Amino acid sequence: MTKTFNKLALTAAALLASGSALAATGAVADEFKWMTFAVFGVIIAITMGITYWAAKQTHTTSEFYAAGRSVTGIQNGWAIAGDYLSAASFLGIAGLISLYGYDGFMYSVGWLVAYITVLLVIAEPCRNIGKYTMGDILAFRNEPKKVKTVAALSTITVSTFYLTAQMVGGGVLIKTLIGIDYETSIVGVGILMLVYVVFGGMKATTWVQIIKAGLLVCASLLLVMFVWMPFGFSLPDYLQAVVGDTKVQAQVAKLLGDKATTMTAAELGQRFLEPGLFLKSPIDQISLGMALVLGTAGMPHILMRFFTVPTAQAARLSVIWAMAIIGGFYVLTLFLGTGAAMLVGPAKIASIDPGGNMAGPLLAQYLGGGESSMLGNFFLAFVAAVAFATIVAVVAGLVLAAASAMAHDIYVGVIRGDHATPQEQVVAARVASVIVGIMAITVGIMAKGQNVAHLVALAFAVAASSNLPAVMLTLYWKKCNTGGIIAGMLVGAITAIALVMISPNMTYPQAVLKGAHKVIDGEAATEAKPAVEAKAGEGFTCELFATCKKAEPAKAAEAAKPAKPGTKEKLVTLQAKLDAATDEADKKKISADLDKVKKAHDKAEGDLKKFDGQTTSMMGLEKPFFLLKNPGLISIPLGFLAVIIGSLLYRDQRAEDMWDELYVRQNTGIHAEAASAH
Repeated sequence: MTKTFNKLALTAAALLASGSALAATGAVADEFKWMTFAVFGVIIAITMGITYWAAKQTHTTSEFYAAGRSVTGIQNGWAIAGDYLSAASFLGIAGLISLYGYDGFMYSVGWLVAYITVLLVIAEPCRNIGKYTMGDILAFRNEPKKVKTVAALSTITVSTFYLTAQMVGGGVLIKTLIGIDYETSIVGVGILMLVYVVFGGMKATTWVQIIKAGLLVCASLLLVMFVWMPFGFSLPDYLQAVVGDTKVQAQVAKLLGDKATTMTAAELGQRFLEPGLFLKSPIDQISLGMALVLGTAGMPHILMRFFTVPTAQAARLSVIWAMAIIGGFYVLTLFLGTGAAMLVGPAKIASIDPGGNMAGPLLAQYLGGGESSMLGNFFLAFVAAVAFATIVAVVAGLVLAAASAMAHDIYVGVIRGDHATPQEQVVAARVASVIVGIMAITVGIMAKGQNVAHLVALAFAVAASSNLPAVMLTLYWKKCNTGGIIAGMLVGAITAIALVMISPNMTYPQAVLKGAHKVIDGEAATEAKPAVEAKAGEGFTCELFATCKKAEPAKAAEAAKPAKPGTKEKLVTLQAKLDAATDEADKKKISADLDKVKKAHDKAEGDLKKFDGQTTSMMGLEKPFFLLKNPGLISIPLGFLAVIIGSLLYRDQRAEDMWDELYVRQNTGIHAEAASAH
């Protein structure tokens, strides 16, 4: 095994080295690429050393799935934070704040509040049931083969959605950061993740996540210190600077459009710290919040973390530490996002990545001295390496969760009827990890260029609609049984997936084509319109299914609007200006504007070619039928309702007979340690 481990480690190192030859573009200047790869190499070497150490200690099933239940509460808290703070948290939230202000910070609040649910409802009982997977929790008092099959399918589904988004995000971000080819990035992430999981199991994955969480917190604290220090660490003074920043005001004016013409500069800056620039529908916010808060408690790779601690007290302590670390980090994102908005500027951030994911790395580069400085590129290299470690660590946790469902629940529990030897179980776990890892790499490469952002929200929605109702009710409701578990998990998952497939998350060719034509050709001038009398009051009238619209108050007369040129006209105008310019500074500015317009023009033309002749989405719809971006508002109640109805209609004597034992076990932890011999 040691020889095999060494070969894979060398393969990963070779991929990293070969990436330098492929890194033709990226945020890091060419002369500083060596520094980026050196920082990457150090972090990868450290994690490989940990995996080598963990591999020598991973022999039994308990050691592979639960690190031998040897992880302390504090260690597990840091590992949970490492598992939870994905690239979406590190790069995505800071980016959203830099572009949209307050609304970006709302994502932080949703994910943080989620851990209150985990602490009060899930952590201790799950650890006291004392198995390895979510299927083990459900099988304690229900028919094992049936519920393990359904639980494994749900686990694999949730993990696949989340895994695909992480792999694609990893490929895109690594390419954007340092210019490594997308496919090479995916393969590199996949091989590193496989080394961690296959050889080191949960112990290696745990320590990789601890190190990654520590690096993430240190990097964020360092950046925030430099951003906040000029204001004497005074929050009012800092926020006032955000409000008064011209780049922030320009971004708000761009987002508001015509509404901004009647607002002062101070009002525009203040609007950045108020809701509504990104999350415009209150109902969608509620639905998203439900999925984030409740979905966390049903995420399989999070649930698995509570099986690694030796006592129920350690499980509770780990959640408290995780909440403190995650909460502290999310507070830091406020300064990372607003600092990037002031110092780098939303326009530059969006020009490199429209989603704003480069806000944190670009802020690091700026604070270090800029694009041409050694220190600036070292900061950028360090942040890039932390982002890389973040992606690999989260992917490793997801692969371990999916592999455990495949090997422990399906192979050992269903096919072998829990009669496999410990050696067979470990072999099955490693084989399943390789299978899931290869699938992750393949799907990541196949999904190149696809919009997979909705898969993260879908993963949380399925977890909240399918997993949480089943786990929560089997723990706390005596009448819950096998019929309810199967019905709830199927109804919750199918409803969540179906609603997303007919929601605005999908691509609708007609809307894309219309937007592309608007970008290229611009907008024609409009004549002034008389006042329109409308008696409808403020607010929303929503029936959720294709009928949700805002009721408008009485409108004043609309002024005439001048024509807005498209990129086709702008390119001609800017090229003429560039040819006529004599001052070098003017040429540089015009050239930058020209590149920006050309990029938008090329993207719009690409959309026209890609969707030419298409009129409907993959579901055959011309426009969304279900108008909420997240289905949680509908699918979560349906999941709970299906468990209740299914349990009342189904008779399961075993579920009733085992209730007393479950009740005592989950509240006391008696005999929980016996699960290591399961």
